[in-house]
Amino acid sequence: MVPNSTENEGQRRNTHLRQLASVGQIAAGIAHEVRNPLTAVKGFLQLLQQEEEHEYLDIAQSELNNALLTLNNLLQVSKPDLEDEDAQVIHLAAELESILNLFLDKLYEIELESDFQNTDATIVGKKNQFKKAFFNLIKNAIESIEGNGKIKITHSANDKEVIVTIKDSGVGIPKEKMNLLGTPFFSTKDAGTGMGLAQVFSVVYQHGGDISVDSELNAGTTFTIRLPKQHKSIDRGVRRLDLIYKDSIKEFFLENKVYFEEKLLEEAINVKDKIKEIHTIGNINLVDNAHKLVLYVVEEREHELITFAKREGMAWAKNSLTLAFKLEWVQAIRRTLWDFLYNYDLLLNHESSRDEFFTLVKKMNILLDHFLTHFFISYSKYKDELLESQRQLVENLSVPIIPINQDTYIIPLIGGIDQRRLLTIEDKILSTIENEHIRTLIMDLSGVAFMEDEVISRFTKLIEGMKMMGCQTVLTGIRAEIVKKMIALGISFADIAESKGTLQLALKDYLLEM
Repeated sequence: MVPNSTENEGQRRNTHLRQLASVGQIAAGIAHEVRNPLTAVKGFLQLLQQEEEHEYLDIAQSELNNALLTLNNLLQVSKPDLEDEDAQVIHLAAELESILNLFLDKLYEIELESDFQNTDATIVGKKNQFKKAFFNLIKNAIESIEGNGKIKITHSANDKEVIVTIKDSGVGIPKEKMNLLGTPFFSTKDAGTGMGLAQVFSVVYQHGGDISVDSELNAGTTFTIRLPKQHKSIDRGVRRLDLIYKDSIKEFFLENKVYFEEKLLEEAINVKDKIKEIHTIGNINLVDNAHKLVLYVVEEREHELITFAKREGMAWAKNSLTLAFKLEWVQAIRRTLWDFLYNYDLLLNHESSRDEFFTLVKKMNILLDHFLTHFFISYSKYKDELLESQRQLVENLSVPIIPINQDTYIIPLIGGIDQRRLLTIEDKILSTIENEHIRTLIMDLSGVAFMEDEVISRFTKLIEGMKMMGCQTVLTGIRAEIVKKMIALGISFADIAESKGTLQLALKDYLLEM
């Protein structure tokens, strides 16, 4: 939908903003009447969970979080300025790269193409709101594609605007529904609420931008976002928070636990929508673990922090959770922690020296770095061990030894044989001969693509070893390329093994003998 004129464009934007404003009036009433009691219930549930763990308490907490999330989404859609966030200079190209990292596990069947130009162009606005908006757009593009498909994202700029396009090859949107896009509670998805796309339109319009959509059924959809370009710099400064002061830093964080959680969820704008999914997949409670990590840091319990990091790394690797979400979550914890430390120092009325304050900040940064280091080491170790076990399993399965009768077995070999694989073949054959007392082993080489020179020499010694164990070797289907190599190396199997042209001939001869 490309506007016909500037006047139509402004009219469309104003109409959309009026719709969102009407939703805002409803949302404000809901917030006043519902949000506060729900928050109180959430606090009491957390206290009950500390006293006694119970499955029903977890279910109640989860459903309550869903209700609060829906309410917060409604508030942010209707009036995103309610978020306590300062405007700052934003490089959209860099933010788009970071957001794409969050979808790496979704792009195996989808071809992603990016064309980022004029990457030094900047806009001014609320970064977290834009991060969530573009997260929603890319998420919608991915979900619109069934099976294989393609997504192309471009970034460019002119003298006045920064322009971002997100084009997918998905199912498309019916033309009669195009005018409803961005309206709360309207969605083209069966289980959708329309909140995500409504938030996108709201953020773009609130920042003086424009969004247009072009779509065709079964051909795909293209979103084009235009935002006013800015050159001025903004000093974001440090947020002063309304916190309760306590003498010890541990009591300070415990007393302000609920507020810390709220600020953390604001910082981790795109991770908070994944909290429930991560808990379902890996039984990992990101919020509870964040509080635990903060206490380990402020109390300088380094060994417990390292142990905790190792458990977390193994859990994320075991459940194949996306690392980008963990990185964004921990960095959000770091930023929120820094804000709280700054405000803790303010509440001390500057009685502590600057040296003491920055020493404390340095210690906490070091501990968070230790957490990340041991998390990634644990994650990588588990993945490496898993890959090695799978490799050994595949190699073992690639050496099938099939019995014909009590004395005669067949081993069909397929693919290339290098030194590493030959060791697996050697171990499997010699142990099976010993355990099953094999007298004749038919080795079919018709599926072997290549053998290294060193492998051919070692293969000869393997056959000699089999003969020493009383097992006669019958070779079938040796390829011409391997025979040429044997001739060049001066190697022959004639004295130690019998040869047949094909596996069928060998089976026919031995079955007749039987």
